Amino acid sequence: MTGVTELGYLTLGVSDLAAWKTFAAEVLGLEVVPSDNPEKCFLRMDYWHHRIALVQNGSDDLLVSGLRVAGQVEFRAMAAKLEAAGVEIRIGSEAEAEERHVLEVMMLADPNGYALEIFHGPHVQFDKPFHPGRRMHGRFKTGGGGLGHVMQSQTAGLDTTCEFYRLLGMRGGIEYKLAFPGAPQTVPLMFLNCNERQHTFAFAGPGEKRINHLMLEVDNMADVGLAYDVVVKAGLPVIIEPGSHANDQMFSFYFKNPSGYMNEIGWGGRAALAQSEYYQSDAFGHAPVPGSMKGFMVPA
Repeated sequence: MTGVTELGYLTLGVSDLAAWKTFAAEVLGLEVVPSDNPEKCFLRMDYWHHRIALVQNGSDDLLVSGLRVAGQVEFRAMAAKLEAAGVEIRIGSEAEAEERHVLEVMMLADPNGYALEIFHGPHVQFDKPFHPGRRMHGRFKTGGGGLGHVMQSQTAGLDTTCEFYRLLGMRGGIEYKLAFPGAPQTVPLMFLNCNERQHTFAFAGPGEKRINHLMLEVDNMADVGLAYDVVVKAGLPVIIEPGSHANDQMFSFYFKNPSGYMNEIGWGGRAALAQSEYYQSDAFGHAPVPGSMKGFMVPA
């Protein structure tokens, strides 16, 4: 069956490109690569040419999610599948594919109006080993799990959103029913996977931004602790203290980036389960810093 295989890349709109370059290198540990356009740069975390593109604009939000398919045959099959389902797509030009450092790309939108790109053939640079922007004990965990995961807000409804992403080959559903201080009722959270990573996309209720948080996973637990020290020393707001999730069992913490949403650094995530479960709390920790969740999971 034709389906997407990983979250390959993201395009983020940022209002302060200089601040983001510093944040990406000195806090996240990513490698910053300039582009020919002074209002754009790339971020590396493995052998790929890039995993994240930063574009200077006022959105301070996620602009595009790039989802990979295995190759040209799967790319053609996905285009035909989407068109048969009534989804409007556009096959990108050769120049647009080259700009994204992929062989082919198609553009479409999900039911929430969020821009997606489905591609195959990323530019992989085995002659250019990843060089972190700061010291790390290990490396970022990508491989078959893709670059990490993204939690997004949604307005189309969880059922409609889930049905669309199942068309792309994802599976999953509601995994949390959480109660937050200030929220009038429990908040259902939906998680979708397409590979060995427990989830690639997660969806919450409507939010101030499209993106709630971006998670990057490391392969050494010490790098979660080191990142926490770096964040605190830099004076960045910690939003959720270190702890372990119940669904992916990731040990992680959350903090605010220059665009105002959250980054999560995690370690030790388990693989996606074959059968569904739901949870009402995390395994341990992950206490929200008082007053920090407004605009993320509860009304601002």
